[in-house]
Amino acid sequence: MAQPPRFTPRTIPFLRALKRHNDRDWFRARRDEYDTHVRGPMVDVIDRLAEDLRGFAPELVAAPKISLFRIYRDTRFSEDKSPLKTHAAAVFPHRELGRLEGAVLYLEVAPTRVMFAGGLHAPASPELRLIRAHVARRYQRLRGIIGTAAFRRTFGALDGRVMQRVPRGYAKDHPAADLLRRREFLASKEYPAAFAADPKFYRELLRVFRQIAPLVGFLNEPLVGRVKDPLRP
Repeated sequence: MAQPPRFTPRTIPFLRALKRHNDRDWFRARRDEYDTHVRGPMVDVIDRLAEDLRGFAPELVAAPKISLFRIYRDTRFSEDKSPLKTHAAAVFPHRELGRLEGAVLYLEVAPTRVMFAGGLHAPASPELRLIRAHVARRYQRLRGIIGTAAFRRTFGALDGRVMQRVPRGYAKDHPAADLLRRREFLASKEYPAAFAADPKFYRELLRVFRQIAPLVGFLNEPLVGRVKDPLRP
């Protein structure tokens, strides 16, 4: 079998230079370097995950056209008019949900860090209502997922925005009150930027994704079948 994919020793220096020279002309002159040290390795990781996800999260999609985020920023509604993203990122969503719908696995390689993450980020209100109802009924399963020793060693507690009060419609003393107050359900682990080129990079990515996958699966259960545009990689 081929060696596990990883980024190159030039990946992080390129991203750091891009952060200093966030300019379209600068980037165009170095597009080949970007393709070799950033985009190319990320595509290799995505392609390998397309095979490995079948073993523990076959419902998730890993395909460059879906997973890979563009390098160019959408600046139409942003005060920051920098044209380029200074990190490389990929998302792995449920194949029956939209690309940015529901819970996902997420990979980011940035000038200052590598991050492996997953869960539910900034859901729309209808999506969040469905997930809260699911949590209210199945909270013991969720506690079982996030309460294992392995999960807590890797991620600690769940991250993400939390409301001050239990949402309307749920009792203040509901046994899942702490979970129902959540607006986001996130788990992540960060590493030094140089880890992107470490021979253990992909093995560690798989280890972390395997631990987050049950959380992603739980959060997507009430959403599957309710989105009109399923992904077709």
